[in-house]
Amino acid sequence: MPKITFTDRNNGDLIVDAVSGESVMQAAMLGGVSGIVAECGGSMMCATCHVYVHDDWIGRTGERNEIEEEMLESTAEPAQPNSRLSCQITMSDELDGLIVETPRSQL
Repeated sequence: MPKITFTDRNNGDLIVDAVSGESVMQAAMLGGVSGIVAECGGSMMCATCHVYVHDDWIGRTGERNEIEEEMLESTAEPAQPNSRLSCQITMSDELDGLIVETPRSQL
C-alpha cells in the first residue's frame, strides 16, 4: 500500500495510506488531511486540492494537462512549477513515499 506524506506548514507532516488507482486527493480526504478541501470532489472544477509536489517526485507524478494548467491559475496560493491538482495524480506502487506540501490556504 503506497504512502503519501502531506506536509502542512502549520501542522507538520501527516502520512496517509493510499490505494493504487485512487487519486492523491481521495487519499487525503480519507486520511483526514486538513489542507485539502476538494470542493468539487475531483472533477477538476475548483482547484481546492492544490498541492506542491516535492522536487524529488515531480518527474514521477505525470504532466499537467491544459485544463489543469488553467485551473492552477485560479488557486488561492500562487501556483509554482511544482504545483499540481491532487485529484489529477493517480497513486501507484511506484509513488510509494510521495511527498506533497499543502498550501497555506485553498479558498
